[in-house]
Amino acid sequence: MTNVFDDPRITAVGLLFEAHAGLSARFTAQLEEHGLSAVEFEVITRLARSPGNQLRMTDLAAQTSLSTSGVTRVVDRMERDGLLTRRACPNDRRSSYAVVTAAGMQRLNETLPGHLQIIEQWFTGQLDPEALAALLDGLRRVRDAAHPCATAGSDDVDPEQRADADSAARRQ
Repeated sequence: MTNVFDDPRITAVGLLFEAHAGLSARFTAQLEEHGLSAVEFEVITRLARSPGNQLRMTDLAAQTSLSTSGVTRVVDRMERDGLLTRRACPNDRRSSYAVVTAAGMQRLNETLPGHLQIIEQWFTGQLDPEALAALLDGLRRVRDAAHPCATAGSDDVDPEQRADADSAARRQ
């Protein structure tokens, strides 16, 4: 008799969740040392990795696991802390950008060395280069299928050009 729990699909998801839980616990402790929650770190990192260190609020919500109201609350809190600011979209009054401030970039730069050390010690350092390349490829394919908006707004298009295109598309 076959045990349904021996199914490699269950094993794959279980290992993914276990790895995530272990890494998350390490990241949470390290981020707290720098006064950031995991979601604040995700927001500031996504913004810092985007053209102009900014994203439209709707794109930031699409990239994260947060709702648009959740992103608004996080950005409000981070704006009060001086880590982010909002910038109105000059071409679309309904859109605004979340932008990393100099203080936000400084906090991120202070946080990254320890974060990268954890990544190296507990994740990427556990894999040889070929295994890491294969994992990254597989994770991107899974991410693109399960969360297709994960890179919304992060292309190389200038944010103002994107806003112009978005406005034009809405008028049609």
